[in-house]
Amino acid sequence: MLGYLYLTAASLTVGSTVVAGKLIAAGLPPFTATALRLALALPVFLLLMRVKGERLPRPDKHDAMLLVLQAGAGSVGYTVLLMTGLQHTSAANASVVLGTLPVVSALMAVFVLGERPKPALIAALVLAAAGVLIATTRSGDASGWQGNLLVLGAVACEGLFVLLNKKLRTPLGALPLSTIMCGVGLLLAIGPALGEAHPQAGTPALAAVAYYALVPTVGGYVLWYAGSARVSGAEASLFTAVTPASAMIFAWWLLDEAIGPRQLAGIACVLAAVLSLYFTSGSGARGYAPVRQSSEPPAGPL
Repeated sequence: MLGYLYLTAASLTVGSTVVAGKLIAAGLPPFTATALRLALALPVFLLLMRVKGERLPRPDKHDAMLLVLQAGAGSVGYTVLLMTGLQHTSAANASVVLGTLPVVSALMAVFVLGERPKPALIAALVLAAAGVLIATTRSGDASGWQGNLLVLGAVACEGLFVLLNKKLRTPLGALPLSTIMCGVGLLLAIGPALGEAHPQAGTPALAAVAYYALVPTVGGYVLWYAGSARVSGAEASLFTAVTPASAMIFAWWLLDEAIGPRQLAGIACVLAAVLSLYFTSGSGARGYAPVRQSSEPPAGPL
């Protein structure tokens, strides 16, 4: 039960990143926000490494290249596309799109890893796509579609992160991987951030960056690690379904966004698609039990 509580709390922190991202997107350009988040999180991860007595690995050229690609996709690409997308769509709609992550990861495994698509995956894809369409389709809202597509791009980046992790010759633990992703991601984000216009950011945006860095990114990792150590991988992966549902609730509660029948029906379809994958595969979509995230606990913050 304690493990379940930790996993639920971790998933809730990740769900809250949609609200934080909405606030950040209103006050900071995406690369700048990403660099600030990673700069705040990196010292904390290094401190955790020291406390746990772990050392950063020395990967070979193959793994080093993959780690750079992972950081570009998971640490930078995910956040930049999410922030940019949230400038054009609601947090409620974004939560529905983000909920498709396990299904998208499974689909990408078909193309990248050459796996054969099973009937259960095809059914889940259709159900998830229907959920997104139901929740986000609105006549005359071209800007919203642009935002939803950008958020879907963020989901694809996170799915790529998961798949690249399977290509590492020497698997890394969650804490070293999270630390490397923060460090390399920071280096990748600094250059584009310096080229962005820097309007004076308000307190809500800066506070949201600090929250995003310390609570979901670091706190979510700690909670997920503590929870997943107490339950099976299949049980842990089920808790990722809490993330999109909590994101929608936070959007309604904290941002006062209207949650109508379309959003509720859409999130129901997406959650049904995700849960169907878990139950039919026995261990979750492509083993998607985000080691925070994929290295930071459940989906997204990394």
